[in-house]
Amino acid sequence: MVVARESEGQPVLIDRLRDRVGLAEGLRKDGGIEKKFKDRAIDCLERFGQRIAGIPAARVRAVGTATFRAAHGVSDFHAHAEKALGHRIEILGGREEARLIYLGVAHGLAGDGERRLVIDIGGASTECIIGVGFKSQVEESLKMGCVTFSREYFPEGHITKKAFNAATMEARRQLEPIANVLRNRGWEQAVGSSGTVHATAQILAQNGWGDGTITADGLGSLVDELVKQKSVDELDLSGLKDDRRKVLPGGIAIVKALFKELRLEELHTSPGALREGLLHDLLGRLHQEDVRTGSVVAFGARLGVDEAQASRVMSMATELFDVVQGVWDLSSEHRDLLLWAASLHAVGLSVSYSGYHHHGAYLVENADLTGFSKEDQRRVAELVHLHRRRFRMSYLERETEPWQLILRRLALLLRLGVALHRGRGAGEIERPSVSLGKTKENLKVTFSDGWLDAHPLTRADLELESDLAREAGFILSVG
Repeated sequence: MVVARESEGQPVLIDRLRDRVGLAEGLRKDGGIEKKFKDRAIDCLERFGQRIAGIPAARVRAVGTATFRAAHGVSDFHAHAEKALGHRIEILGGREEARLIYLGVAHGLAGDGERRLVIDIGGASTECIIGVGFKSQVEESLKMGCVTFSREYFPEGHITKKAFNAATMEARRQLEPIANVLRNRGWEQAVGSSGTVHATAQILAQNGWGDGTITADGLGSLVDELVKQKSVDELDLSGLKDDRRKVLPGGIAIVKALFKELRLEELHTSPGALREGLLHDLLGRLHQEDVRTGSVVAFGARLGVDEAQASRVMSMATELFDVVQGVWDLSSEHRDLLLWAASLHAVGLSVSYSGYHHHGAYLVENADLTGFSKEDQRRVAELVHLHRRRFRMSYLERETEPWQLILRRLALLLRLGVALHRGRGAGEIERPSVSLGKTKENLKVTFSDGWLDAHPLTRADLELESDLAREAGFILSVG
């Protein structure tokens, strides 16, 4: 964990905490995570949570990466982890993780305008990114990491030439489909980040096989020495830290495969990585430069969304949101979800009018939307699905009960925004007054005298919404 303060628009590091959990080591083949690793993670998060207890939620980002992506049936653990930390923990998709890694690396290097290849080898995934300046252009994430490869190819810590060859060949097999794409883009500089790359460079330098830059010759010498020493428990290498010992062979095999498939001559190291990328991305959000909004707009434009209609629905839905926000315990985070869903509510029309809310939900959930965590993207998709026809509560089964309530409320606001603008700008739309009744789920929408009589289609739509809202537990009155 890193803690920073903002100075002249840049994050300045003021604290760093490191506690190796090794969650990937506890990932079972059935997708579960062994209890001792869960307990270790919770203990770590409780300690970290004490350090950031006084920081507002909007200024904290905590993320899970490859192990969380691969795990199954861990919703209870996820909830426990969030409680221990005291903050929400997002799950990043592979390409979003890659984008943030590149952002962190780029901010730690000189802005010389060169095209860079950035490589990051984590415990359960490897990211390869090409970009210029602070913007990534190609983002790839592969399901191979130093922990998973060490467990699979070097069980019990035994190191053999045969195991190294097998691990390297599997890594090359996974790299092959993306290697040509990366090489065709080209780069002037290759940079590596995170633990495996830094550990490799340090070991090479301290054992006389390099000068802080990783080379193919240095790797060859290191592999020969690892095979010679036979076991991770017996490794005697200058610069090798104890917490890196068990996962070193798998990581080195991946580095070697990267050199082979990408035809690298040397790999430099970078001080920045995912954590630094998250800091810079968070600063953007705090200063109204949220890349998520840009990616939503670009996605909608690519699929021909009617921007004027989307804007009308957004305006109405957020006006209603502002009225009920306090009583419904909604936050700015929830407002953003509503805005994005309103912007994309009709994106499914690019496929077909029939069932377009189904098509739209599928498109939103499965698109590469820059900046989004997997959960936020799924929740926007759920709102898109729920914006018309029956209020199918079964569509929210993947959410916890608190989130189901929040999404039900947001969906009702979106549905009202859509219903009030069904005419797509044809005629003047009156801004209704909104009030809450005896319970929080009792909502009354009131228009001026005679307005609904003059707009019978709108009255019919709202009366239908009133009937459908009962499925979601609301009492919607229109008058």
